[in-house]
Amino acid sequence: MSVEGSMASEVTDDVPPLELGRAAGVPLYAQIRDALRHQIDSHSLPPGAPLPTEEALQARYGVSRSVVRQALGDLADLGLIVRQ
Repeated sequence: MSVEGSMASEVTDDVPPLELGRAAGVPLYAQIRDALRHQIDSHSLPPGAPLPTEEALQARYGVSRSVVRQALGDLADLGLIVRQ
């Protein structure tokens, strides 16, 4: 997986920790998707930069793999990342 765009970048695992609001009424996958989208929009994850692995995101946020996959699937559907 990488951020959509033509600029190449070094591997990054700099997605900051996120306190998930489990009682906030917002699905966990949406919170992770929005956090990653913010990182992409702010160029903290520049175009072409690889994203952390599903396993790394799962461990970082303390969620199941299906939650991470749904968040990444949404980003791919929006054209913000390329899944490989």
